[in-house]
Amino acid sequence: MRSAIEPKVGDKVLILRPAYVAGRVGKICAKEVLSGAHPSGRWLIQVDSEDIVVSLSPKEFEVVNDDFEIL
Repeated sequence: MRSAIEPKVGDKVLILRPAYVAGRVGKICAKEVLSGAHPSGRWLIQVDSEDIVVSLSPKEFEVVNDDFEIL
């Protein structure tokens, strides 16, 4: 089920894929912007309790609330 909420910076998300971070929670840091200031349609997400940032399309995560309910 896709979230009905449009993602925004600061949202908590449940990562669906890729497999190496699937099931983890993260926080949206920014929209990914390519050279020339062109938006890529992807989001940069800091994975909680990991020292990594991943670039994900909206199909690869769900926005959740503090109780991990999909919004």
